[in-house]
Amino acid sequence: MAPEVEKSDKEWKSQLSPEQYKVLRKAGTEAPWSGQHVHNHDDGTYRCAGCGAVLFDSATKFESGSGWPSFYEPAVADAVELVQDRAHGMLRTEVRCRKCGGHLGHVFDDGPQPTGQRFCMNSLALEFEPKT
Repeated sequence: MAPEVEKSDKEWKSQLSPEQYKVLRKAGTEAPWSGQHVHNHDDGTYRCAGCGAVLFDSATKFESGSGWPSFYEPAVADAVELVQDRAHGMLRTEVRCRKCGGHLGHVFDDGPQPTGQRFCMNSLALEFEPKT
């Protein structure tokens, strides 16, 4: 499915920091424990740093011990797109923002109930909006 928000590489590079560009547009990964949202426990909403789409609610965030912010489900079911990822010699499920196609991280089946999923996201791909 084609993303709703389409920009040229030049436009993405002008909008995002080099680190955000590497994660969102080139499917990079930030170092574990380095992200600004790993230890955030405030109430609010996590949005895509590329397009502002609502992705996750703080009520679904949990401490996974992985070094990346983790959630057990998206705020809206169709906010993300799941894509098979065979990079680095392993089979994983990549999570992308459905609106702009930006790489967010990966989802694993070792999370808590009620879903059993762990959406392991890069802080660089997210912007936090505190609840007012």
